[in-house]
Amino acid sequence: MSYDICIIGSGAGASPIAHQLAKAGAKVLVLEKGPWLTEKEFFKDELTISIHDAYNPKLTDEQHVIEEEYLDENDKPFWQGEKTSDSGWSWWNGNVVGGSSNFMSGYFHRLKPIDFRLKSEFGAIPGANIEDWPISYDELEPYYAKVEREVGVSGRVVEHPHQEPRSTDFPYPPIAELPMSSWIDKAAKEIGYHAIPVPRAILSEPAMGRRSCEYSGYCSSYGCASGAKGSGRAALLNHAVASGNCTIKANAKVYKIASDKEGKITAVHYYDQVGRKKSVSAKIYVVACQAVETSRLLLASTGEKFPQGLANNSGQVGRNLLFSGGGTGQGDFNYSDLSEQKVNELKQVGPFINRALQDWYQIADKSFTGANNKGQAKGGTIDFLFHQNPIARARGTQWGVTKSGDEQLLWGEDLKQSLKTEFTSYKTLRFEVFNDWLPTDDCFVSLDNEVTDQWGDPVAKVRIGYHDHDLEVGEYLSKKAEKLLEALGAKNVSSSVSGYPSTNLMAGGCRFGNDPKTSVLNKNCQAHEVDNLYVTDGSFMPTGGSVPYTFTIYANAFRVADKIKAHWLTLQS
Repeated sequence: MSYDICIIGSGAGASPIAHQLAKAGAKVLVLEKGPWLTEKEFFKDELTISIHDAYNPKLTDEQHVIEEEYLDENDKPFWQGEKTSDSGWSWWNGNVVGGSSNFMSGYFHRLKPIDFRLKSEFGAIPGANIEDWPISYDELEPYYAKVEREVGVSGRVVEHPHQEPRSTDFPYPPIAELPMSSWIDKAAKEIGYHAIPVPRAILSEPAMGRRSCEYSGYCSSYGCASGAKGSGRAALLNHAVASGNCTIKANAKVYKIASDKEGKITAVHYYDQVGRKKSVSAKIYVVACQAVETSRLLLASTGEKFPQGLANNSGQVGRNLLFSGGGTGQGDFNYSDLSEQKVNELKQVGPFINRALQDWYQIADKSFTGANNKGQAKGGTIDFLFHQNPIARARGTQWGVTKSGDEQLLWGEDLKQSLKTEFTSYKTLRFEVFNDWLPTDDCFVSLDNEVTDQWGDPVAKVRIGYHDHDLEVGEYLSKKAEKLLEALGAKNVSSSVSGYPSTNLMAGGCRFGNDPKTSVLNKNCQAHEVDNLYVTDGSFMPTGGSVPYTFTIYANAFRVADKIKAHWLTLQS
């Protein structure tokens, strides 16, 4: 069969393209490496999901090589790679139809106008490859609104110092909240903070053929059995397939994109479920495999015009990889310190806390000594949450401390008492900090020349260098969050900031820009060097902002879908 659009990947960057082009009448093919699962296959089983990583490949079959920086005996730095099959560090986020959008928490904060002008607003930072975006917030704003309608975002607008411009209110009312939310509101107001509700890509009421949230308490890392979560599969691909114009081939692992001597793509080569090599062609091709795997595929797709990889004569493919800067923190609420009413409120499970702080999305504080030493910097977002998973919570309770201070393994009654104390005497409120991960020359994707996957293809090698400025901002924000926990009366308040990447937050590697020498894609996410190639996952982002990426990936993909539709229509005439 002949296709108009061939899309590689099926997550947040792919599903809007399939949805919009199929609705326009184009014949769309989606190639997804993983299986096609539905709500019937999603269970709240912590062993299966969190411990056995059921929705991702076995690392002995498909892995990555991660390069970290070490110091030699003379304190000179060097980079050394380790296979994830040896380390056990999975870099997969959901190899199924709909991709990692099936397993997100659905925190849908928009970027703000300042995120599009980071270099112009704050200046260059030595050691960082910061560039302004080639589009503005105003160009993306209508598509944020479109995601809120089409994917389904629940929330309410509350004015605060860094509220971004909006053309509409949220289309769905906020989801249910725990009593802790009102505690945070009160404490924040008392210390001069502005707590805001967190918009969630979770339906608070039935809509679009999907049920509303059922408040199981298991969301992050879990597939949604009700269809309330706005995954690309539930919200968009199901409707694309229903149009009759979209075909999804699951268990199809693309290993190369072929191009002719002029550089135009001619075919996509993939392995089917039983390992047979197959090919397909289309008029326009879209790559949306998530940042690391998109770079890997383009680098592996060499041709006569592209000896370094497809669309990579600039050498920019894989460069300027992004994760999320920030850290985590927590504070304990001991039941013995609280009234019976407060304890009962604290013990409630199911709904979300759904509170965030963005008071320091821009830092204007003379005490902040960041990279430019001006007291001015891009800040970030602080989100509050409870972790519900009991197995994760029980980890660590098997250890006790002797009178001499030595650690010992607990057994029998001692272990039972430790577990009882953990689950019945207190509850921990946690926070997550999101701030920019600055692009640097030491964070990129390349191909490993020695390690291959189960099909014999080179795996992605990921160098994970970070900029110290990321830690400085994360530390500043963490201290602000700690102050709120203390105002709430929490005990054992602490936080930590790390340069290790959060592997569920990936972007960059094929950034867009106006200069073909320093970017891979133009402002429409079309490859500078390949007319019939678009990249629509988070790879396009030159900087990541200070919020989770999925909302922006969705919005940009809807924006680019309009550009691809116009391109396709010109090919029809």
